[in-house]
Amino acid sequence: MQQFLVPQFIDVENKILGPITVRQFVIIILTMGITFIFNKIFDFSLFLVSTLMLVVIAGAFAFLKINGTPFHLFILNVIQTAVRPSLRIWRKEVQVVSKADKASEIEEVSAVSLVKKDEKLINSSRLSELSLIVNTGGYYKGEE
Repeated sequence: MQQFLVPQFIDVENKILGPITVRQFVIIILTMGITFIFNKIFDFSLFLVSTLMLVVIAGAFAFLKINGTPFHLFILNVIQTAVRPSLRIWRKEVQVVSKADKASEIEEVSAVSLVKKDEKLINSSRLSELSLIVNTGGYYKGEE
């Protein structure tokens, strides 16, 4: 039987310059390019403020990890959590039955069961019909 090498650590990003990965390198290059454009377009005070904000945001996306998760995936998870509802409710319609109604239903069921004992055994088609009635919660009335 042949043996094969199984790759390990496939979720680790490739490093190109020391500890810097390809994704981090691309983010740094883009940040430097946008900073150069800001320098040419804005005056010095606006350039300084916008560059500072850009470097903080780019640094977070490039280097920050929250609980071992890269920042861009963390932001995506936050957005998905905010969009989707976190509480799922099954709204089953509940019918309120009084004690008098329950007593009359029990008497009817016991009377019907006494009559059914004398009749012949229920065949399989009737049994499948009864199971369909039970499974649909009474919406399917059956063929009478």
